[in-house]
Amino acid sequence: MNGNGNEPQEELQLIRRAKRGDVKAFSGLYAGIYTELYKFALYTIRHRQDAEDAVSETVMIAWEKMKQLRKDESFKSWMFTILNNQCRRILREQRRRTGADSQNGESPEMEKKLCSEPDYAGQHDVREAFGMLDEDERIIVAFSIFGGYQSDEIGRMTGYNPATVRSKKKRALEKMRKIIEPEV
Repeated sequence: MNGNGNEPQEELQLIRRAKRGDVKAFSGLYAGIYTELYKFALYTIRHRQDAEDAVSETVMIAWEKMKQLRKDESFKSWMFTILNNQCRRILREQRRRTGADSQNGESPEMEKKLCSEPDYAGQHDVREAFGMLDEDERIIVAFSIFGGYQSDEIGRMTGYNPATVRSKKKRALEKMRKIIEPEV
């Protein structure tokens, strides 16, 4: 943002043009949130190729259903909701394909894949702690961190009560803190 306050108006104009079928307008909208979408998918799914697939599917679905967007101001949260659904679908497929390990929900094969990915967190311990969260916790923390959403918004996108979102987020962050900063 450049601080002149025109960005939201410009975005709304792009959204309206995209709803009328303007591919360039949709591409501009997508370009503005691609990084956030990808980070959300990568940290939720924890596998680069699957994250790319989730974002690609999200973009295709959003383009096909663009005219169904009810509130123009909700474009970003609408995209994240679609992405969340795609991530959950891919996670279900991963579990079905690999046969989930009862201890942490991942097979040794999946763990090898996850460990072979570049460390986008910048610190191995943060990535490891994030990986120790269960699926719902990862999604809630990712919505909060990468999407910048508040509890009520996350609740609408995930179907949880905002109080439940706050509780799950607090427990997840505490779980991560214990992993990163173990008591000495």
